Amino acid sequence: MTKKKKIDEFSEEQNLENDESNEKAEVNHEDSEDQKSDEKDNKKYEQLLAQSQEYFEGWQRERADFQNYKKRIERDQISLKGYITAEIIKKYLVIIDDLELALKNRPASTDCEGWVDGIGLIYQKLISILEGEGVELIPVEGEFDPNIHEAISQIEHPEMESGKIIEVMRQGYKISERVIRPALVIIAR
Repeated sequence: MTKKKKIDEFSEEQNLENDESNEKAEVNHEDSEDQKSDEKDNKKYEQLLAQSQEYFEGWQRERADFQNYKKRIERDQISLKGYITAEIIKKYLVIIDDLELALKNRPASTDCEGWVDGIGLIYQKLISILEGEGVELIPVEGEFDPNIHEAISQIEHPEMESGKIIEVMRQGYKISERVIRPALVIIAR
């Protein structure tokens, strides 16, 4: 019986060893499957991360493009407003020219002083409205500048150097640096 007991114990040990080796094999098999699964997950994670980065960079580019678009539209609107303002003001400059001519040729009679003062006030009001819109007179003192002056004739003048402005025939106007209408001038030869 002792032999039988020993045989039973031996077979139990073998069974235990076999069970342990089977468990180890199963664990190794599960580990390799887990490792393969982890590798797949890592690859998928890296792909998703790369795709996410690509989408983020695309979003940033589109956002920058949109900001540039907004700035361009704002610049265009400001430019268009300036252009429209200049075109409207050009139409009123003719009236200012007429008022200046009327004030320059005042009647000598004192009977018309009230009328002349009224024309002067209308002229001043119109000039102040234009100044409120940013309109400025083009300076006509000194040298002739073809960018802001338009020469209608040249006259010999003994007291002036060549290229100097002698007389202003019509005032010129500008808004900021943009010339609405150049000044018509006579220059010395």
